[in-house]
Amino acid sequence: MHDVAPPSTPDATDSFAAPITGITADAYTIPTDAPEADGTFAWHSTTLIVVEVEAAGVTGLGYTYSDACVATLIRNTLADTLLGEDASQLQRLWRRMQQRVRNIGRDGVAATAISALDCALWDLHAKRLNVPLVKLLGQARDAVPVYGSGGFTTYTDAQMREQLGAWAHNDGCRWVKIKIGSEPERDVARVHTAREAIGADVGLFVDANGAFDRKTALRYAMEFAQHDVQWFEEPVSSDDLAGLHAIRRAAPAGMNITAGEYGYTTDYFRQMLEAGAVDVLQADASRCGGITGFIQAAHLANAFHVPLSAHCAPALHLHVTAAVPGLYHQEWFHDHARIESMLFDGAPRLADGCIAPDLSRPGCGLELKRADARRFAVDTS
Repeated sequence: MHDVAPPSTPDATDSFAAPITGITADAYTIPTDAPEADGTFAWHSTTLIVVEVEAAGVTGLGYTYSDACVATLIRNTLADTLLGEDASQLQRLWRRMQQRVRNIGRDGVAATAISALDCALWDLHAKRLNVPLVKLLGQARDAVPVYGSGGFTTYTDAQMREQLGAWAHNDGCRWVKIKIGSEPERDVARVHTAREAIGADVGLFVDANGAFDRKTALRYAMEFAQHDVQWFEEPVSSDDLAGLHAIRRAAPAGMNITAGEYGYTTDYFRQMLEAGAVDVLQADASRCGGITGFIQAAHLANAFHVPLSAHCAPALHLHVTAAVPGLYHQEWFHDHARIESMLFDGAPRLADGCIAPDLSRPGCGLELKRADARRFAVDTS
């Protein structure tokens, strides 16, 4: 724990004010249960960075999925920005962190570090009030619909059928998603296999992770439409806003063009929406500035009359997705759902295609299973 003696900075007249007295950041690298790949990347493990912030004897928890170096950035750079500050001043602390990384660059690892800390601060705030985070944010829905997300390009047809079929027929998911793009010549056949596995009544999504150029993406969009694909995620790079806009204009009716998971700032989301680049905006609280940044993205999308979908990290998003306007659904990403179930007490369980916050637990309702996590620990000292 990075500790500091409580200073006198918080206003003594504010009975709820509490200086931040400790911050920890630890990294854990968890092997996948099988090789995984998408259109532009392959991996055999996932790194989780868990952050804890302490004030007034209460500890808040947050996390992100990134590189282990994020733990070092938090301890060596961002911790000093927060220590001694009033933990209840969430917006002020978020701005201070954004200002601190100005010369480092707000995107990428800095954004994921801020995201984890911001989530921990919101968890801490709700715990100090002894309320579930969703109640503090203002609950909008009792449960959050999810789509099953996996179907990695490394999977055999049998693996894909088993995974997608379980989500659709056992867990009640209304939609499922597969990865495409690493071997484009196989993609139409894989989409056909996925459709057979889930039947005609379940929505089918595909995600290219930016693997295609514009013309190739449009050609595949037309072929995928024959299998009633309703969602084409990142058909081209999410940095190519003009390309996304062009594909969106030309895509078959009933096929949403989506992107936004690599949005680290509200400025990026605004540019994406102003460009008319997406039918559904994606945002990820583990990247876009935590709960604070995710709420900003949600209200921005709502102002543009564009629905919002939460990317990955279902346990981290659960309370905020149950509160924001305009939510379409939450991604139930195989990797993250598995890790969260393994390492966090209180991780949500999928039922009837939805997850729901546990209103009997304060804050985000999560607690790290330290003994289970220890074997995955990464030395970042």
